[in-house]
Amino acid sequence: MNEIYLFDKELKGRYGVICGIDEAGRGPLAGDVYAGAVIIPEGVEIDGLNDSKKLSEKKRDELFGVITEKCIYSIGIATVAEIEEINILNAAMLAMKRAYEGLSEKAAFAAIDGNKLPDIDVKCEAFVKGDARSAAIAAASICAKVSRDRYMAEMAEKYPEWQFEKHKGYGTKLHYEMLDKYGESPIHRHSFLKKYYEKRS
Repeated sequence: MNEIYLFDKELKGRYGVICGIDEAGRGPLAGDVYAGAVIIPEGVEIDGLNDSKKLSEKKRDELFGVITEKCIYSIGIATVAEIEEINILNAAMLAMKRAYEGLSEKAAFAAIDGNKLPDIDVKCEAFVKGDARSAAIAAASICAKVSRDRYMAEMAEKYPEWQFEKHKGYGTKLHYEMLDKYGESPIHRHSFLKKYYEKRS
């Protein structure tokens, strides 16, 4: 049995049904922050599960199809307006809470990626680099990342000037060039652009 499944097996032995929770999109300059929550049913093992950042886009899409077919999953988001109002860390925690609350089945324990815990009504623990340690967290990481990338592709059609399909909102050279040319779009996180404006002035 793969190491990431052994990690989950030990947690299941202690708590029963477990879910993994992870977020995507804390770093970008634009767009909502997404979170995934996944319960992998007993007896299901998905080949190739790993931290979403270590997988190609094609592989993530493929695994997303398998996860959404075989597992219990939910996606939660926090909007750009919420990011601006409560800050990105709190918004990421809110997206995680929404993802957990959207699950059609409740878990007895939630394994969270990172070092902070969202405010959810279940016993939970945070695991640094959890998406490389736990199968459920890896699956949640893929769900969050693929869902957010697809949302950014939709935003690219809505706001084509900024070419979101290429950089997904991250602070790449191209993205800054588009900001220089067109300014902010309605989905930019204004608070994330302070350094950029200081540099420009």
